[in-house]
Amino acid sequence: MPKATPKTPPPNASSSRDGERIAKLLARAGVASRREVERMIAEGRVALDGTVLETPATVLPNLKGVTVDGKPVAMAEPPRLFLFHKPSGLLTTERDPKGRPTIYNALRNALPPGTPRVMPVGRLDFNTEGLLLLTNDGELKRAMELPANGIPRTYRARAFGDVSQAQLEDLIHGVTIEGIKYGRIDANLERRTGRNQWIELTLTEGKNREVRNVLEHLGLEVSRLMRTAYGPFELGDLPRGAAGEIRQKDVEQFRKHLATRGGWR
Repeated sequence: MPKATPKTPPPNASSSRDGERIAKLLARAGVASRREVERMIAEGRVALDGTVLETPATVLPNLKGVTVDGKPVAMAEPPRLFLFHKPSGLLTTERDPKGRPTIYNALRNALPPGTPRVMPVGRLDFNTEGLLLLTNDGELKRAMELPANGIPRTYRARAFGDVSQAQLEDLIHGVTIEGIKYGRIDANLERRTGRNQWIELTLTEGKNREVRNVLEHLGLEVSRLMRTAYGPFELGDLPRGAAGEIRQKDVEQFRKHLATRGGWR
């Protein structure tokens, strides 16, 4: 059997570790998340000096000569982070096949002119409101989403039904619902009016519909859910539908904290 001919690396690709993987560079430049970049490479949409790249493991010193869909990629800007008060009734996605409104419909008017392409850090469900962070840096997005980094997310839920503080405190040990294990949740009963109550919950995993699933497991019906904080960043009095930028020095301090501690803890 004849030996397979090794693939020739594209021009300017590095065979040593004097650069970084193309997927990481493009994510940092805000093209897309690393996972999305890998999918774009698999679809043949990324090229270097006209040669289509075949693997996200290609190592490059920089983005010179790199194109996506035939368009040159600009050099990465410093990481930026924005707060957005997401209203209920918006999808956390760029586009929806069913034509439902997305966060990007609202962000056109909310973000200041000249804002680079931004990606949401995590997601909020269609009917969940509150703090949504957005960044131009795919690596920062990935680091903030990783459960291993233990970044806390705080929510306030208005729920109907009967629950005790003791039941809520049991969530600190985690809970398994229909085979899905949810980790530690710090939950406190804020106030109660009849069978309606406001509950504050802080968690670090952020699984799909985690807060709603856990409260429904306790026999509660969630009528309103709002995220109020993500790590050190708080919603505060930011009006619904409005956006604001976090100071660059606070972003750098946050990144340094993650890097030096290997996570939020």
